[in-house]
Amino acid sequence: MLLRHTSKEIAERKSLTVNPAKTCQPIGAMYASLGIHGCLPHSHGSQGCYAYHRSTLTRHYKEPVMAATSSFTEGASVFGGQANLLQAMDNIFTIYNPDVIAVHTTCLSETIGDDVPQIFGKAKADGKIPEGKYVFHASTPSYVGTHVTGFANMTKAMVDYFAKQNGHKENRINIIPGWVEPSDMKEIKRIAGELGIDFILFPDTDNVLNGPQTGKFEMYPKGGVTIDELIRTGSSSGTVALGELASGPAARALDSKCKVPCKILDLPIGIKATDRFVDTLRKMAGVNVPESINIERGQLIDIVTDMQAYFYHKKVALVGDPDQLIALTEFLVSIDMMPIHILTGTKDKKFEKKILSLTEEIPHDVNVKSGGDMYLFHQWVKNEPVDLLIGNTYVKYIARDEDIPFVRYGFPILDRIGHSYFPMVCYRGAMRFLEKILDALMNRIDRDSSEIEFDLVM
Repeated sequence: MLLRHTSKEIAERKSLTVNPAKTCQPIGAMYASLGIHGCLPHSHGSQGCYAYHRSTLTRHYKEPVMAATSSFTEGASVFGGQANLLQAMDNIFTIYNPDVIAVHTTCLSETIGDDVPQIFGKAKADGKIPEGKYVFHASTPSYVGTHVTGFANMTKAMVDYFAKQNGHKENRINIIPGWVEPSDMKEIKRIAGELGIDFILFPDTDNVLNGPQTGKFEMYPKGGVTIDELIRTGSSSGTVALGELASGPAARALDSKCKVPCKILDLPIGIKATDRFVDTLRKMAGVNVPESINIERGQLIDIVTDMQAYFYHKKVALVGDPDQLIALTEFLVSIDMMPIHILTGTKDKKFEKKILSLTEEIPHDVNVKSGGDMYLFHQWVKNEPVDLLIGNTYVKYIARDEDIPFVRYGFPILDRIGHSYFPMVCYRGAMRFLEKILDALMNRIDRDSSEIEFDLVM
């Protein structure tokens, strides 16, 4: 029993978090930064923070994550980190030669009150930023928000620093994918390509954190959105943002700054959400949906039809990020499963209301919490057992203690390999997701069946 301390009796806790269902803002900011071509993320704080952020992303993506740090010591902690950041920018451009440095702040630099834009101004005045190179930053202290809001802040900073109007609107769509896997970003681009749309996707970690093994180390892989493309987002005809919390702020900033109208959708996980995504792209770009996408949709519906009997009224517990959980809940309800425990570590005022509206017709009481922790999630499962758990690697301890089938999804996944190469979004991703869910359920049937019940055909 790995979590034997978890009691069934639930007590209200306001000031204590036990086993958080989140991690800190700079991790999300660093991930978003990696979605820019030729970008070196920079942690404005201590070496310990930067090492944790890099190691977590490296363990999840199984790729070396490059980043830099201001390396605060006692002096910088007292007098501020301006000298450290100025020296860091000079060293980085001289030695590593990135196209852009993306600075994210930490608890330490935020508490001190470092004025990063002012430091950038001094760096330019001192000639520490070479011609044709760029620096930008996002405020991401760890004592507020989560990795999701860190991703959102850095993505919004891309708009704040780079997006510009060129005097006329071009027939092009911006797509902000939210925090999804590089494979998901690749699938979103494929769908847009099938529709024949001119688009800019940002950030874009495809071919950055899921690139091929060439035998050569590349400091800056071929993937990622370019600075030129980020500048041109301001003259696009529209923006599609996927995920309210992770993508909404950047889309609204682009609308406010450059008058690019935006449509904010749920992540395209499952049939309904993908239908809305495809239809929105179709209307914005004024194109027709090709037969190839209709065939994929039909294949997904056929799979749902074949599998539905095994999913019917199976109870599910979900933990993860708000944007992902909203889309997952809608998908599970649509295939007649019953998500009854849904928890996120990220506080979001609209989350609980949205989940309750999606689950109002299922014949079961539903527990939902934003800003919760894994301890509460485990208590819910103890009090009302489920047939399936869906969440990141940390859920494996609950799955083992309670003997419940488990499908890994979300961030971080530290004990499996391949998630950065296989999508879970759009129609093809939903097919894979359904296969993973059914495999988990039927493997349990095989494991628990007697010799008489152990069937070749199930």
